[in-house]
Amino acid sequence: MLRRRVLAAGAAVLMGACLPAMAQNYRAEYRLSTVLGTAFPWGQAGERWAELVKEKTQGRIVIKLYPGTSLVGGDQTREFTAIRQGTIDLAIGSTINWSPQVKELNLFALPFLMPDYKAIDALTQGEVGKELFSILEKREVVPLAWGENGFREMSNSKKDITSPADMKGLKFRLVGSPLFLETFSALGANPTQMSWADTQAALSSGAVDGQENPLSVFTAAKLSTIGQKHLTLWHYVADPLIFVVNKDVWASWTPADREAVRQAALQAGKENVEKARKGIAGGDNEVLKQIEAGGVKVTSLSDAQRDAFVKATRPVYEKWAKQIGEPLVKKAEAAIAKR
Repeated sequence: MLRRRVLAAGAAVLMGACLPAMAQNYRAEYRLSTVLGTAFPWGQAGERWAELVKEKTQGRIVIKLYPGTSLVGGDQTREFTAIRQGTIDLAIGSTINWSPQVKELNLFALPFLMPDYKAIDALTQGEVGKELFSILEKREVVPLAWGENGFREMSNSKKDITSPADMKGLKFRLVGSPLFLETFSALGANPTQMSWADTQAALSSGAVDGQENPLSVFTAAKLSTIGQKHLTLWHYVADPLIFVVNKDVWASWTPADREAVRQAALQAGKENVEKARKGIAGGDNEVLKQIEAGGVKVTSLSDAQRDAFVKATRPVYEKWAKQIGEPLVKKAEAAIAKR
Protein backbone atom coordinates (compact mmCIF):
# COMPACT_ATOMS: atom_id res chain seq x y z
CA MET A 1 0.00 0.00 0.00
CA LEU A 2 2.79 2.39 0.97
CA ARG A 3 4.66 1.58 -2.23
CA ARG A 4 1.52 2.37 -4.30
CA ARG A 5 1.14 5.71 -2.53
CA VAL A 6 4.77 6.60 -3.23
CA LEU A 7 4.37 5.66 -6.89
CA ALA A 8 1.16 7.70 -7.15
CA ALA A 9 2.83 10.72 -5.58
CA GLY A 10 5.76 10.38 -7.98
CA ALA A 11 3.41 10.20 -10.96
CA ALA A 12 1.65 13.34 -9.79
CA VAL A 13 4.98 15.16 -9.57
CA LEU A 14 5.89 14.02 -13.09
CA MET A 15 2.50 15.10 -14.43
CA GLY A 16 2.97 18.49 -12.81
CA ALA A 17 6.36 18.84 -14.44
CA CYS A 18 4.78 18.17 -17.82
CA LEU A 19 2.36 21.02 -17.40
CA PRO A 20 3.52 24.38 -18.83
CA ALA A 21 5.95 25.84 -16.32
CA MET A 22 4.80 29.07 -14.73
CA ALA A 23 1.36 28.75 -16.34
CA GLN A 24 -0.15 29.17 -12.90
CA ASN A 25 1.44 32.63 -12.84
CA TYR A 26 0.09 33.75 -16.18
CA ARG A 27 -2.14 36.77 -16.11
CA ALA A 28 -5.84 36.27 -16.51
CA GLU A 29 -5.76 38.58 -19.51
CA TYR A 30 -3.22 40.33 -21.77
CA ARG A 31 -3.80 43.68 -23.51
CA LEU A 32 -3.49 43.89 -27.29
CA SER A 33 -3.42 47.34 -28.91
CA THR A 34 -4.46 48.28 -32.45
CA VAL A 35 -5.27 51.63 -34.02
CA LEU A 36 -8.34 50.49 -35.93
CA GLY A 37 -11.24 48.38 -34.75
CA THR A 38 -12.82 45.22 -36.09
CA ALA A 39 -14.64 47.01 -38.93
CA PHE A 40 -11.19 47.18 -40.56
CA PRO A 41 -8.73 44.44 -41.63
CA TRP A 42 -6.28 45.80 -39.04
CA GLY A 43 -8.64 45.30 -36.11
CA GLN A 44 -9.80 41.98 -37.52
CA ALA A 45 -6.16 40.85 -37.49
CA GLY A 46 -6.01 41.60 -33.78
CA GLU A 47 -9.20 39.70 -33.15
CA ARG A 48 -7.90 36.76 -35.16
CA TRP A 49 -4.52 36.71 -33.38
CA ALA A 50 -6.23 36.60 -30.00
CA GLU A 51 -8.50 33.80 -31.18
CA LEU A 52 -5.60 31.72 -32.51
CA VAL A 53 -3.48 32.25 -29.40
CA LYS A 54 -6.27 31.05 -27.13
CA GLU A 55 -6.75 28.01 -29.35
CA LYS A 56 -3.06 27.13 -29.67
CA THR A 57 -2.34 27.56 -25.95
CA GLN A 58 -5.48 25.70 -24.86
CA GLY A 59 -6.71 28.83 -23.12
CA ARG A 60 -3.59 29.49 -21.07
CA ILE A 61 -3.07 32.86 -22.76
CA VAL A 62 -6.15 35.04 -23.11
CA ILE A 63 -5.85 38.30 -25.03
CA LYS A 64 -8.26 41.23 -25.01
CA LEU A 65 -8.27 43.63 -27.94
CA TYR A 66 -8.08 47.38 -27.24
CA PRO A 67 -8.71 49.19 -30.55
CA GLY A 68 -8.42 52.91 -31.15
CA THR A 69 -5.07 52.87 -29.29
CA SER A 70 -7.30 53.39 -26.27
CA LEU A 71 -4.55 52.29 -23.87
CA VAL A 72 -2.66 55.48 -24.74
CA GLY A 73 -5.63 57.82 -25.06
CA GLY A 74 -5.83 57.44 -28.83
CA ASP A 75 -2.35 58.86 -29.43
CA GLN A 76 -0.96 56.51 -32.08
CA THR A 77 2.59 57.79 -31.82
CA ARG A 78 2.78 56.87 -28.10
CA GLU A 79 1.92 53.23 -28.68
CA PHE A 80 5.45 51.90 -29.16
CA THR A 81 6.72 53.61 -26.02
CA ALA A 82 3.81 52.11 -24.08
CA ILE A 83 4.71 48.63 -25.32
CA ARG A 84 8.29 49.06 -24.11
CA GLN A 85 7.08 50.32 -20.74
CA GLY A 86 4.59 47.48 -20.31
CA THR A 87 1.40 49.53 -20.45
CA ILE A 88 0.61 47.45 -23.53
CA ASP A 89 1.38 43.72 -23.62
CA LEU A 90 0.98 43.02 -27.33
CA ALA A 91 0.34 45.14 -30.38
CA ILE A 92 -0.20 45.06 -34.09
CA GLY A 93 1.38 48.36 -34.95
CA SER A 94 1.99 50.50 -37.98
CA THR A 95 5.54 51.19 -39.08
CA ILE A 96 4.38 54.79 -39.56
CA ASN A 97 3.17 55.25 -36.01
CA TRP A 98 6.29 53.67 -34.51
CA SER A 99 8.76 55.49 -36.76
CA PRO A 100 9.22 58.49 -34.40
CA GLN A 101 10.79 56.06 -31.90
CA VAL A 102 12.42 53.68 -34.41
CA LYS A 103 13.86 55.81 -37.21
CA GLU A 104 14.57 52.83 -39.48
CA LEU A 105 10.83 52.16 -39.82
CA ASN A 106 10.60 55.41 -41.80
CA LEU A 107 11.89 53.29 -44.68
CA PHE A 108 8.34 52.38 -45.67
CA ALA A 109 7.34 56.06 -45.68
CA LEU A 110 10.03 57.17 -48.13
CA PRO A 111 7.94 58.72 -50.90
CA PHE A 112 7.52 56.44 -53.90
CA LEU A 113 10.07 53.83 -52.81
CA MET A 114 7.64 50.93 -53.40
CA PRO A 115 5.75 50.94 -56.71
CA ASP A 116 3.72 47.75 -56.20
CA TYR A 117 2.81 44.93 -53.81
CA LYS A 118 5.74 42.80 -54.94
CA ALA A 119 7.99 45.60 -53.72
CA ILE A 120 6.37 45.51 -50.26
CA ASP A 121 6.87 41.74 -50.10
CA ALA A 122 10.48 42.05 -51.25
CA LEU A 123 11.15 44.15 -48.15
CA THR A 124 9.02 42.55 -45.44
CA GLN A 125 9.75 38.95 -46.47
CA GLY A 126 13.45 39.41 -47.24
CA GLU A 127 16.66 40.52 -45.59
CA VAL A 128 15.37 44.04 -44.98
CA GLY A 129 12.49 42.68 -42.92
CA LYS A 130 14.88 40.52 -40.89
CA GLU A 131 17.15 43.49 -40.23
CA LEU A 132 14.23 45.61 -39.03
CA PHE A 133 13.13 42.83 -36.69
CA SER A 134 16.65 42.71 -35.26
CA ILE A 135 16.48 46.45 -34.62
CA LEU A 136 13.14 46.09 -32.84
CA GLU A 137 14.46 43.26 -30.67
CA LYS A 138 16.93 45.72 -29.16
CA ARG A 139 14.01 47.95 -28.08
CA GLU A 140 12.37 45.65 -25.49
CA VAL A 141 9.85 44.16 -27.91
CA VAL A 142 9.69 40.80 -29.66
CA PRO A 143 8.57 41.09 -33.32
CA LEU A 144 6.84 38.00 -34.66
CA ALA A 145 5.16 38.62 -38.00
CA TRP A 146 4.30 41.14 -40.69
CA GLY A 147 0.82 42.26 -41.60
CA GLU A 148 -0.45 45.00 -43.84
CA ASN A 149 -2.65 48.07 -43.82
CA GLY A 150 -1.91 48.75 -47.51
CA PHE A 151 -0.79 51.41 -49.93
CA ARG A 152 -1.93 54.84 -48.82
CA GLU A 153 -3.96 56.73 -51.42
CA MET A 154 -5.06 60.36 -51.30
CA SER A 155 -8.58 61.77 -51.14
CA ASN A 156 -10.07 65.24 -50.73
CA SER A 157 -13.34 67.13 -50.89
CA LYS A 158 -12.33 69.83 -53.36
CA LYS A 159 -11.05 68.56 -56.72
CA ASP A 160 -9.33 65.87 -58.75
CA ILE A 161 -5.58 65.79 -58.17
CA THR A 162 -3.27 64.87 -61.03
CA SER A 163 -0.24 67.06 -60.28
CA PRO A 164 1.53 68.64 -57.29
CA ALA A 165 0.08 71.99 -58.34
CA ASP A 166 -3.42 70.65 -57.62
CA MET A 167 -2.47 70.13 -53.96
CA LYS A 168 -1.44 73.70 -53.30
CA GLY A 169 -3.13 75.08 -50.19
CA LEU A 170 -5.27 72.02 -49.51
CA LYS A 171 -5.35 71.01 -45.85
CA PHE A 172 -4.59 67.30 -45.35
CA ARG A 173 -4.84 65.29 -42.17
CA LEU A 174 -1.71 63.21 -41.54
CA VAL A 175 -0.39 60.95 -38.80
CA GLY A 176 2.23 62.47 -36.52
CA SER A 177 5.26 61.64 -38.64
CA PRO A 178 7.74 64.39 -39.58
CA LEU A 179 8.47 62.57 -42.84
CA PHE A 180 4.80 62.67 -43.85
CA LEU A 181 4.55 66.34 -42.98
CA GLU A 182 7.63 67.16 -45.05
CA THR A 183 6.39 65.10 -48.00
CA PHE A 184 3.07 66.91 -48.19
CA SER A 185 4.70 70.28 -47.62
CA ALA A 186 7.04 69.58 -50.56
CA LEU A 187 3.95 69.02 -52.70
CA GLY A 188 2.50 72.40 -51.76
CA ALA A 189 -0.20 71.13 -49.42
CA ASN A 190 -1.01 72.32 -45.91
CA PRO A 191 -0.55 69.23 -43.72
CA THR A 192 -1.86 68.96 -40.19
CA GLN A 193 -1.18 66.24 -37.63
CA MET A 194 -4.28 64.55 -36.23
CA SER A 195 -5.16 61.24 -34.58
CA TRP A 196 -7.51 58.92 -36.41
CA ALA A 197 -10.03 59.34 -33.60
CA ASP A 198 -10.43 63.01 -34.54
CA THR A 199 -10.14 62.70 -38.30
CA GLN A 200 -13.66 61.81 -39.38
CA ALA A 201 -15.20 64.71 -37.47
CA ALA A 202 -12.63 67.08 -38.99
CA LEU A 203 -13.39 65.84 -42.51
CA SER A 204 -17.12 66.05 -41.91
CA SER A 205 -16.95 69.63 -40.66
CA GLY A 206 -14.55 70.74 -43.39
CA ALA A 207 -11.82 71.58 -40.87
CA VAL A 208 -9.54 69.59 -43.17
CA ASP A 209 -9.96 69.01 -46.90
CA GLY A 210 -8.39 65.62 -47.32
CA GLN A 211 -6.56 62.61 -45.96
CA GLU A 212 -4.41 59.68 -47.07
CA ASN A 213 -5.12 56.09 -46.12
CA PRO A 214 -5.37 52.60 -47.59
CA LEU A 215 -8.51 51.88 -49.60
CA SER A 216 -9.68 49.40 -46.96
CA VAL A 217 -9.83 52.28 -44.50
CA PHE A 218 -11.52 54.57 -47.03
CA THR A 219 -14.33 52.07 -47.55
CA ALA A 220 -14.76 50.79 -43.98
CA ALA A 221 -14.84 54.34 -42.60
CA LYS A 222 -17.29 55.39 -45.33
CA LEU A 223 -15.23 58.48 -46.12
CA SER A 224 -17.23 59.08 -49.29
CA THR A 225 -20.19 60.02 -47.08
CA ILE A 226 -18.27 62.86 -45.43
CA GLY A 227 -17.20 64.76 -48.49
CA GLN A 228 -14.26 62.71 -49.75
CA LYS A 229 -15.41 62.60 -53.38
CA HIS A 230 -12.02 62.84 -55.12
CA LEU A 231 -9.62 59.91 -54.81
CA THR A 232 -6.15 59.74 -56.36
CA LEU A 233 -4.36 56.40 -56.68
CA TRP A 234 -0.66 57.18 -56.37
CA HIS A 235 0.88 54.42 -54.21
CA TYR A 236 3.18 56.97 -52.60
CA VAL A 237 3.90 54.94 -49.45
CA ALA A 238 2.80 51.62 -47.96
CA ASP A 239 1.86 50.79 -44.40
CA PRO A 240 3.09 47.38 -43.20
CA LEU A 241 1.97 46.21 -39.77
CA ILE A 242 4.10 44.39 -37.20
CA PHE A 243 2.91 41.87 -34.61
CA VAL A 244 4.92 42.32 -31.41
CA VAL A 245 4.96 41.29 -27.75
CA ASN A 246 6.49 43.14 -24.81
CA LYS A 247 9.85 41.57 -23.94
CA ASP A 248 9.03 40.88 -20.28
CA VAL A 249 5.65 39.39 -21.12
CA TRP A 250 7.30 37.16 -23.71
CA ALA A 251 9.89 35.98 -21.17
CA SER A 252 7.13 35.08 -18.69
CA TRP A 253 5.69 32.42 -21.02
CA THR A 254 6.98 28.90 -21.52
CA PRO A 255 8.95 28.15 -24.70
CA ALA A 256 6.04 26.09 -25.99
CA ASP A 257 3.57 28.91 -25.47
CA ARG A 258 5.94 31.42 -27.05
CA GLU A 259 6.08 29.28 -30.16
CA ALA A 260 2.29 29.00 -30.14
CA VAL A 261 1.97 32.79 -29.99
CA ARG A 262 4.52 33.14 -32.81
CA GLN A 263 2.71 30.68 -35.06
CA ALA A 264 -0.59 32.39 -34.31
CA ALA A 265 0.92 35.73 -35.31
CA LEU A 266 2.32 34.31 -38.56
CA GLN A 267 -1.05 32.83 -39.47
CA ALA A 268 -3.01 35.96 -38.52
CA GLY A 269 -0.50 38.10 -40.41
CA LYS A 270 -0.81 36.06 -43.58
CA GLU A 271 -4.61 36.18 -43.40
CA ASN A 272 -4.44 39.93 -42.76
CA VAL A 273 -2.33 40.61 -45.86
CA GLU A 274 -4.74 38.61 -48.01
CA LYS A 275 -7.70 40.50 -46.59
CA ALA A 276 -6.01 43.92 -46.97
CA ARG A 277 -5.36 43.25 -50.67
CA LYS A 278 -8.70 41.68 -51.51
CA GLY A 279 -10.53 43.67 -54.18
CA ILE A 280 -7.50 45.89 -54.73
CA ALA A 281 -4.52 43.88 -55.96
CA GLY A 282 -3.80 41.38 -58.72
CA GLY A 283 -6.36 42.65 -61.19
CA ASP A 284 -9.19 42.46 -58.64
CA ASN A 285 -10.79 45.93 -58.61
CA GLU A 286 -14.00 45.20 -56.74
CA VAL A 287 -13.15 47.76 -54.04
CA LEU A 288 -12.64 50.50 -56.64
CA LYS A 289 -16.03 49.66 -58.17
CA GLN A 290 -17.63 50.05 -54.75
CA ILE A 291 -15.92 53.38 -54.19
CA GLU A 292 -16.99 54.73 -57.59
CA ALA A 293 -20.54 53.53 -56.94
CA GLY A 294 -20.52 55.87 -53.95
CA GLY A 295 -20.10 58.89 -56.21
CA VAL A 296 -16.33 59.17 -55.88
CA LYS A 297 -14.19 60.23 -58.85
CA VAL A 298 -11.18 57.89 -58.92
CA THR A 299 -8.07 59.21 -60.65
CA SER A 300 -5.25 56.85 -61.62
CA LEU A 301 -2.01 58.65 -62.39
CA SER A 302 -0.16 58.00 -65.61
CA ASP A 303 3.57 57.26 -65.39
CA ALA A 304 4.35 60.84 -66.42
CA GLN A 305 1.98 62.30 -63.84
CA ARG A 306 3.40 60.09 -61.10
CA ASP A 307 6.93 61.11 -62.07
CA ALA A 308 6.04 64.73 -61.32
CA PHE A 309 5.20 63.76 -57.72
CA VAL A 310 8.37 61.67 -57.48
CA LYS A 311 10.50 64.59 -58.65
CA ALA A 312 8.84 67.05 -56.27
CA THR A 313 9.46 64.81 -53.25
CA ARG A 314 12.95 63.62 -54.16
CA PRO A 315 14.73 66.10 -51.86
CA VAL A 316 12.65 64.74 -48.97
CA TYR A 317 13.56 61.18 -49.97
CA GLU A 318 17.27 61.94 -50.06
CA LYS A 319 17.22 63.80 -46.74
CA TRP A 320 15.41 60.99 -44.94
CA ALA A 321 17.48 58.24 -46.55
CA LYS A 322 20.43 59.64 -44.61
CA GLN A 323 18.47 59.71 -41.36
CA ILE A 324 17.15 56.19 -41.81
CA GLY A 325 20.59 54.90 -42.77
CA GLU A 326 21.81 54.80 -46.33
CA PRO A 327 23.02 51.17 -46.18
CA LEU A 328 19.52 50.00 -45.21
CA VAL A 329 17.88 52.18 -47.89
CA LYS A 330 20.27 50.89 -50.56
CA LYS A 331 19.56 47.32 -49.47
CA ALA A 332 15.84 48.04 -49.83
CA GLU A 333 16.27 49.63 -53.26
CA ALA A 334 18.30 46.62 -54.43
CA ALA A 335 15.69 44.16 -53.13
CA ILE A 336 12.93 46.02 -54.95
CA ALA A 337 14.93 46.12 -58.17
CA LYS A 338 15.31 42.32 -58.03
CA ARG A 339 11.66 41.56 -57.23
